[in-house]
Amino acid sequence: MGGKSSKRASSRYSSYGSASDSNSWAYPQSPYPQTPMNQPYASPSPYPYQSYPDQAPAVKKKLERKYSRIDDNYNNIQQVTDALAHAGLESSNLIVGVDFTKSNEWTGARSFNRRSLHHIGNEMNPYEEAISIIGRTLASFDEDNLIPCFGFGDASTHDQEVFSFYPGDRFCEGFEDVLKRYRELAPQLRLAG
Repeated sequence: MGGKSSKRASSRYSSYGSASDSNSWAYPQSPYPQTPMNQPYASPSPYPYQSYPDQAPAVKKKLERKYSRIDDNYNNIQQVTDALAHAGLESSNLIVGVDFTKSNEWTGARSFNRRSLHHIGNEMNPYEEAISIIGRTLASFDEDNLIPCFGFGDASTHDQEVFSFYPGDRFCEGFEDVLKRYRELAPQLRLAG
């Protein structure tokens, strides 16, 4: 029996070559036709349209007309708002989502005087600053001044759900209301995750 299995093993692996072959440890030849490595891959696509590289200039031109870049060298929020309007922004529907995961404690320990980024005190925390800046920048573009606000990552939602800042998914009325409601909620939440 020992002779049979060694004969079977040697015949099984004989096509791979041996250490004495010039092509040692090579895989057996495939019975399927191979594309030479020096030729570019040609897709066997049956579709009649052209490939994306041929369409790219037309798409790029269309985007250049629809969107434009704004600079980042402004001294006040009004300059940013004016630049957005000049670039073509006509309206905005702001939605606020706030991360209440425990990482805000670890990050704040390094970057916010060893306090949670959600610390509520006499000065604005980083979340309040961001809400204020974005809210003041986009307020003139928001027609109804209603802002849906949600939180996630606390002990009640973890990474599975979000909660609304107001019961019944009621929207905040302007960014000032977002800030007020955030200051009411943040101290009551237990960060998780």
